[in-house]
Amino acid sequence: MEYCGELSQDAGLPRSLLLWEADNALAGGVNMMKDRLCSQRPPLEEIRNGTLIPPNKAIAANCKMSKPVVKDIKQEAAERNVLNQVFWTARTMFQVPLNSEVTVAFSEILNHADDIDAEDSDNPQMCSDYVKDIYAYLKELEVKQSVHPHYLQGMEVNERMRAILVDWLMQVHSKFHLIQETLYMAVATLDRFLQVHPVRRHKLQLVGVSSLFVASKYEEMYYPEIADFVYITDNAYSKAEIREMERTILDKLGFDLGRPLPIHFLRRATRCCRAEAEHHVLAKYFMELTLLDYDMVHYRPSIIAAASLCLAQKVLNWGTWDTIVQHNTGYTEDDLLLVMQHIAKNVVKVNNNMTKYVYVKNKYASRKLNRISTIPQLNSKVLLRLAAPLLPEL
Repeated sequence: MEYCGELSQDAGLPRSLLLWEADNALAGGVNMMKDRLCSQRPPLEEIRNGTLIPPNKAIAANCKMSKPVVKDIKQEAAERNVLNQVFWTARTMFQVPLNSEVTVAFSEILNHADDIDAEDSDNPQMCSDYVKDIYAYLKELEVKQSVHPHYLQGMEVNERMRAILVDWLMQVHSKFHLIQETLYMAVATLDRFLQVHPVRRHKLQLVGVSSLFVASKYEEMYYPEIADFVYITDNAYSKAEIREMERTILDKLGFDLGRPLPIHFLRRATRCCRAEAEHHVLAKYFMELTLLDYDMVHYRPSIIAAASLCLAQKVLNWGTWDTIVQHNTGYTEDDLLLVMQHIAKNVVKVNNNMTKYVYVKNKYASRKLNRISTIPQLNSKVLLRLAAPLLPEL
């Protein structure tokens, strides 16, 4: 049975956990076994932020009796009058007529923006009380740790070399059976480093493999050893060179490695529109194609995820980009148009043999990923129409 079929039938697990398993379907059973072995941690000692009080003093402090406060009847009556006057003033100042336009507009917003996290209120691992604040913080963070457009201009390394490197990193990522987050973080680390620290052409692969090494340490529970990265480069670089480049990357980035990833925002958007496994995997395919596109390096991860899911809706002729999705992603369909055009351009190029970087298409043609890159809808007029402004040769 195919993985996506298993995903849709397993109704006993939380939807977010199912999406995480779908994202990392190619990571293999080894990582799942490691997760089970390391699921329990030894209990931590008590952590206190306050000043410790000796037991004898604590008992003495608790035994002290405060003097009762005695109020006469006149004083209580005066206090009640003051409180009643304050409450009456507040009601009259902030009272809004029921038939006002403000009340109607506010009610319309509430009716169309359901709380998608309500079903997770009993699950502390889902952090339903803080999830909105978390994603608001991630959107602030993606602005601070952004990648500039055309950052390779004037450097020895060009966009073609970058595409070759990223395509090779994708193959190494699959060879090591790493999770999805590691790939996106490795490419983000590569771009952020190159824009502030230009390198010579013969050092580009060293930067790429070191970025993947850093991302593996950050994301993986058990990351590959440095000897594995030396082997995968055919001994082109030594352990010492990889460690030195790792230190350089961390120094230039100021150890700021928490850049949000498109896969984080995609899971949130998929949850908003109640997407099925097929829609989620197709959106992932679109997102992974953007990693090779140098013209898209400056787009924020949140808008790439939203545009990928919106385009998946159009291609599969399923659902609409309604107010619930707009409210939770922060983007309207008009905001996503240009990004969808770039994604459609990448799909059309890989389908019509206009590029030699076809590893992503071959990867998503596997049974584990539901052979999503081979569906006939990817040759539809919807994609051709969107890609036409960016592909004059069509």
